[in-house]
Amino acid sequence: MQHYFTDQILSNDTEFEVSADIAHHFMGVLRSTEGNRFEIVDGNHQLFVAELTDNEKNLAKVVETSDKDVELPADAIIICGLPKKEKAELVVQKATELGVKKIIFTPTDWAIAKWNNKAEKKLQRFRKIARSAAEQSHRNVIPEVEYIRSIKELANYDFDHRLIAYEESAKHGEKSDLIKTLDKTKPGESVAMFFGPEGGISPKEVEILQSMGYLTCGLGPRILRTETAPFYFLSALSVHMELNSLN
Repeated sequence: MQHYFTDQILSNDTEFEVSADIAHHFMGVLRSTEGNRFEIVDGNHQLFVAELTDNEKNLAKVVETSDKDVELPADAIIICGLPKKEKAELVVQKATELGVKKIIFTPTDWAIAKWNNKAEKKLQRFRKIARSAAEQSHRNVIPEVEYIRSIKELANYDFDHRLIAYEESAKHGEKSDLIKTLDKTKPGESVAMFFGPEGGISPKEVEILQSMGYLTCGLGPRILRTETAPFYFLSALSVHMELNSLN
């Protein structure tokens, strides 16, 4: 069943006009007709099943409320030093599929990429990618994608748990700080992790983040690419909080 988002607030038996982009895809590309059904998430992040009632007027009607929830138990935030080329798009797409709640990009000391005056244009592109990936993965939430001009602005964010993916920790044999943090993370809390760009994170930046309460930790014994490390974190969070709860 196709999955879409709307800013409208829906309820049982609500008849509503589908947006132009949904109409283009569902009726135009997929050639859906009256009686065909689709999933739609409204402005309150509530999932419904709707049925197309009028092709000409682009009308549909809510026929079922769904309690299906695929969101991670904790709010996962990834903070990324600016990666090169198309890697940021890959991070947005795959992190959305893995359940991220917010993605923050920021310039760092050793980043090769420079966004300068291109940040807003890039964010517009990334938000479209996040929406598409959220539809594909049947999310109830479209992740937020933000840009801050300095890591010092992270002081304005109130996260319950804060981590830095730091390869030096792994080199020195640290193996448990990620697990310890995940053990302490309760459903509904937020856990953020900072990832450096290709050039890594400078000692000065580590000090700044540590002063804000960020804890350095390793992500296993292997050296991960800047675009791979966030996926490791999100997968670990899912295994720890979702799959473990099934036992």
